[in-house]
Amino acid sequence: MNNTLRNTSILLLVIANAGCDQISKHAARQNISYEETIEVIGKHLVFTKIENSGAFLSTGDSLAGSVKFIFLSLLPLIALCYGIYYLITNTQLPRLLVLGICFVIGGGLGNLYDRLIYGSVTDFVHIDFFVFKTGIFNLADVSIMVGMILILINLYVKPEDNTLIKE
Repeated sequence: MNNTLRNTSILLLVIANAGCDQISKHAARQNISYEETIEVIGKHLVFTKIENSGAFLSTGDSLAGSVKFIFLSLLPLIALCYGIYYLITNTQLPRLLVLGICFVIGGGLGNLYDRLIYGSVTDFVHIDFFVFKTGIFNLADVSIMVGMILILINLYVKPEDNTLIKE
């Protein structure tokens, strides 16, 4: 695969992940009230809108303004930019790893956009399937988790067994 096509694919994957997240958050902002609970699959899959001004599980929510900006906006922006740089300059990475990193960067970009534009991240999905219970999250969080799973799978798959890597 030539570098232009590869780099375009990387950027499109990142933008697609962030874009799907932003579309879903826009729909949640427009259609779900803050006190509203929408049961999608009984009490197992519920939509309820909250604004998270911290990071994962509201970590950093109580930090002072400038410290909060540095740790929740500036450092993540630098990390996301470095991630794109890393992917574009390291052309021999396994495709599964590239895919995973694109998902993580796309999800991170979706949440960072919210934080910079709205001052908080919109979360709206809650899952409760008996022993599997989550906090309230969004599609950027799903993208990050899927990306991390792909990265972990890449660690345990031999390159010769990974058909996604072969040209």
